[in-house]
This record gives sequence, C-alpha cells and structure tokens, in this order.
Amino acid sequence: MAPSLVTLPEISAVFCLLLILLVPFAGAGLALINSGLGRSRSAAHAMVGALCVTAVAALVYVIVGFAWQGAAGRPDHGLVVAGKTWGWIAAEPFFLRGLRLDLSPAALVMLLQVFSVGLAGMIPLSSGADRWRLGAICASTTLLAGWTYPLFAHWAWGGGWLAQLGANCGLGRGFVDGGGSATIQVVGGLTALSITWILGPRRGKFSAEGMPVALPGHNVVVVLLGCVFAWIGWMALNSAGAMLFLSVEPGRAVLIAINTTLCAAASGLTAAVVTRARFGRPDASLIANGWIAGLVASSAAAALLKPAAAMIVGGVAGILVVWVADFLEFRLAVDDPGGAVSVHAVGGLWGVLAVALLADAGPRGQWMAQVVGIATLLGFVLPLSYGLNWLLDRVYRQRVGREGELQGMDLFELGAGAYPELDIHGDEFLQR
Repeated sequence: MAPSLVTLPEISAVFCLLLILLVPFAGAGLALINSGLGRSRSAAHAMVGALCVTAVAALVYVIVGFAWQGAAGRPDHGLVVAGKTWGWIAAEPFFLRGLRLDLSPAALVMLLQVFSVGLAGMIPLSSGADRWRLGAICASTTLLAGWTYPLFAHWAWGGGWLAQLGANCGLGRGFVDGGGSATIQVVGGLTALSITWILGPRRGKFSAEGMPVALPGHNVVVVLLGCVFAWIGWMALNSAGAMLFLSVEPGRAVLIAINTTLCAAASGLTAAVVTRARFGRPDASLIANGWIAGLVASSAAAALLKPAAAMIVGGVAGILVVWVADFLEFRLAVDDPGGAVSVHAVGGLWGVLAVALLADAGPRGQWMAQVVGIATLLGFVLPLSYGLNWLLDRVYRQRVGREGELQGMDLFELGAGAYPELDIHGDEFLQR
C-alpha cells in the first residue's frame, strides 16, 4: 500500500505555503554562487542561464513533470511483484488538469516541486560554466524537468517503490528524504557530473602534462552573499519538505531551522580548518562550498536529527567537499568550476546515508532503505542523465565553439558583458 499525504489543518497549510514561497531564495543563492565562481566575462550568462533554467523547469514540470511524479495517495501505475504492488510512475493528467490548486497537500507539493525542480536544474550550471551554450542549457533542463527528476521524485516522494520499502519489505519508514538531499541535490549533482564529462574541461584548465591550473572565480563577495540567500531558502525548503513528505508537525520547523544552520555552520568552519591546514590559509571559495554542502547534507534528515548529530553531519560534509573536489580535479581531470559534484552529489549522498547513521528515523532496516536509494541514484539516475545528455549532444552540440569560449559567453551569446567598462575600455578606464 502506497503512503498517503496527511491532510493539513488550514493554519498549518498556510504556514507551509509561506515556507514554500521562501524557497526561491535558495535558487537566488545558487545563481549568485554560480556567477561569482565563474569568470567575469561569463557572469551575465550565468545569471541569464539561472533565469532560463527556472523558467524552463517550471513550464515543463507543469506541462508533463507533475503528471509523472504525482503525489502520495494519488493515482499511479504499479508493478505487481510477489503479490505486492510497487508504484513506478504517476498517472496524472498533463497541464495539472484535475488538480485543485488550493491549500490541499497535493497542490502544496506541486508548488514546492515547481521551485525544487528549478533548484535541481540550476546545479549543473556551475559545472558547465564558461562553456555551456544557453540553448543547450534549456534543452538539458527540459530533459531533467520532464523526465529524470519527476521519475525519481515519484519513487521517493510520490508514493513510489522507494517510499514503499517500509510497508512492503519492512525496511524502516521506507526511503527517507525530507528536504531533498537525494531528490533535488543528488539528481542535480549527478546531472552536473554528466554535463562536465560531456563538455570536457575549459581551455587552459589542464597543462600539457595534465596538471590542473587554477582558474579562480571572479567575485567571491557575490559567492558569499549567495550563501546567505541559500541559507534562508534551505531552512524553508527543509521545513516545508518535512511537513509534506515526513508528516511532521509545524512546530518542528524550529528544530529544522536550527539543524539546517548547524549543518551549514559546522561544514563551513570545517572546510576553513581543512583548507587552512592544507594551503596555509583558509580558502574563501571552498568555505562557501562547505557552507552549501552542509545545507545539502542537512536536507534529508533535518527534522529527525538532534542538534549534536547535525553538527557531525555538517563536519563530515565539510571534509568531503574539500577532499572530493581535489580528487576529481587532480586524479580524474574533471573540470567542475563551481564544485557542483562535490557539493551537491557527494554532499547529498552523505545526507541520505546520515539518515540511517545519525537520525531518529524509526524502526530497524532504515539503513538498507537508504542504501537502496543511493544504489538507485548511482546505478540508474546517473546513467539515465548521462545517456539523455549524450544523445542531446549528438543532436545539438552543447559546448560553445573555441571563439565563444575565448571571447567569453557574455559577449558571444548575449552581445554584452556584465562589466562593460572592462569589455570596452579596458583597465586604463578604471585608473582615471
């Protein structure tokens, strides 16, 4: 039997709606971080890309995405295995037909998902920075919002087979992902890994000997401001997700906000200590990535953690984000300018695992439900995302040509830069 959404009292539904309306702050934060960690000659392109992703994701999700995802307790297509029904895809009409757009739980889920799928689509932007064409960004987002994201979201949040692991197999509460560590962050992070593999590294990133060359972001102040916006959006995202998908009471929002903050704080400070020990000085961009990795890791279990456990989750995330970023760059020659893979994919996987290790998630067997979810992400979602984007690249080349990369994405694709005084007059203009 599939889980069902719990009917919310009107005052709780209004509170949940207000939380959902704060979630776009997380998108604004990611957009600023992506722009600041890229080059100045592609800064406007990064921001335009974020707006385009948000727009395309919302339109595609409303047209077809929600039809595949649905909500717990609503119609879906199931497969009968060993006498038990396992939901694999929703059976909703396109264009939200038949869905009452009010304060009902299903409508609130749909609204939250319109914002959440935009967040997932924004994550690959940082991996493709300085070389990903705007048209390809929109096309890739269409695939993510129209198929990859809603399919996994149905399994985890829409009453699908991952959510049914508890009822059908006795594995704890089934797969637990209150705020989207897996559904938003890992799906987006694995898509980012696919994109960076397909696009290849930026020109000049690796020397002839294969050693990486530092290409620092152009505005770390914008990056750090993005961290503040993301923090606000994440507290709302984790709280609204826990109310809708874990059926926690609204009063738990206080604990969720505290745990979200503690995860981010512990992760950011741990990244500062690790970079200080490794490089002699704290690295601002890695501290920012550590902060976001803590937010990412908090999402799955913020409603279920004790504050001390939240600090542990964040501390581990801060170590992982620095270590994995170095491993990808120095060992695997992966050029990920914004650290999306280490922050969102690895941080999200750790958050999912932390549910079983550190959270009060319920009966025995929860760890196996979480492992099954992780295996599904790595064994199905990653190949699916890579395959879809590889096919897209065969039809519509995703990487900009050499001229565009050398000129900068702003001038080449938009016809104007984010900093026109530098493009037109050069440095001598600023020295007058």
